[in-house]
Amino acid sequence: MNTEKQDFNRRDFISSAGGSLAAMAAMMQAMESRAQESEGKDSTRRTDDSTPPVKMGLIGYGPHGRDIAKNLAQLPSAPLVAISDNYGAMLRRSKREHPKSKGYENYQDLLKDENVEGVIVATAPHQHKIIVTEALKAGKHVYCEAPLGHTIEDARAITKAALANPKQNFQAGLHFRSEPQRHFMFPFMRAGAIGKAVHARTQWHKKTSWRRVSPNATREKAINWRLNKEISPGLAGEIGMHQVDLVNHLLKLTPVAVNGFGNTIQWRDGRKVPDTVNLVYEYENGFSLTQELTLSNSFDGEYEVMHGTNSAVMLRGSQAWMYKEADAPLIGWEVYARKMPHYGSPGVVLAAGATTLGKGGKKLYQESTFTQSPLFYSLEAFAYNSHQVKTAVEDFLITFGEADAETLSDYLSDQLGSTNSLLPAASFADGYHANVIALKANEAVMTGKRVEIKPEDLTV
Repeated sequence: MNTEKQDFNRRDFISSAGGSLAAMAAMMQAMESRAQESEGKDSTRRTDDSTPPVKMGLIGYGPHGRDIAKNLAQLPSAPLVAISDNYGAMLRRSKREHPKSKGYENYQDLLKDENVEGVIVATAPHQHKIIVTEALKAGKHVYCEAPLGHTIEDARAITKAALANPKQNFQAGLHFRSEPQRHFMFPFMRAGAIGKAVHARTQWHKKTSWRRVSPNATREKAINWRLNKEISPGLAGEIGMHQVDLVNHLLKLTPVAVNGFGNTIQWRDGRKVPDTVNLVYEYENGFSLTQELTLSNSFDGEYEVMHGTNSAVMLRGSQAWMYKEADAPLIGWEVYARKMPHYGSPGVVLAAGATTLGKGGKKLYQESTFTQSPLFYSLEAFAYNSHQVKTAVEDFLITFGEADAETLSDYLSDQLGSTNSLLPAASFADGYHANVIALKANEAVMTGKRVEIKPEDLTV
């Protein structure tokens, strides 16, 4: 089992972890032992069949909901026992594809199902607030896809509800926070191996219309919420927020303003939501982040690059590379690390679950053993962490009895945080921060103006 877990603190809204070069070097040396330990095991998972299951209910069986259901089918720790969708055709499809799961046309009936312990909300963002708040009130653990809400007010309401219900585990659907490759990079980036952070660039290129069709006109309007500028967070909120959150998380930075513009280049079908967007995020220390998002072309796919005075690091899918500057100080381990030609120059391979080359050319390297999608690892974390929270709450009640939410939150933070007993996952605070930044970015795109991101915007 992967033991790299994150602290759990319901009161902290900005991470304060640090790192050192020594910690980074130790992390890289540990790659060999992790790879050797994984041999002969199903190392695509970080939990095993002995992990107590948390029975899941899924609300929303659209394309993303179906993807969630397929991933849950690979997780014994997260059996899917109930599905809700208010569209008859989707509900019938869910019964065909998951005959062991109960079907509910009304999500409120699913919330009344005592067999359901955790709820995954996969509806449109403008529907999240009412579903999430009712799910928490019903005593369910909640996984809410990102963005939490289509407005800052909705995101804030969800965050307050999660904060007020510490007995339930709440996780925001920022998948990169749980994906092993990107989480593996966390101590590396925090250790300062890239030197002083200078600039980052992310891109997401995929030629797809976003428009969905239905024989029912009312249904077609409902499922095309992404094209309705009144409720859509746009490309900045639907796609870009995940990459921006990753950069901010890895480098421990928060933008103070965002500039953006967008146009409809390819899909001229009457939509008012741009299919091509460019963004520039500003930071107090002079750091900047640029982002390209388009539904008009697929070339070069998606990736994140972070540039520092000593090196640059690129992450693309389950792979990562480091490109050192000629005048960068020698750390030591990179001399023996595996190199891979990429973008015209050899990059040091950085991979979770992999090893390096040892002295004398001894081959210690193996490909990353974490081959599932970021969504898979995010759902795995939700199931595992929900069980951990449930157990800790039960222990608290047996020992101390009932208590106010703040006291219970403090206890959970101390118990779960100090023992590192949770898998990496995005908290409600992480989800709220990313949500606000993404909505500010979408505002910049839609208005063509520079939009400030003030500290009070990020405060609940």
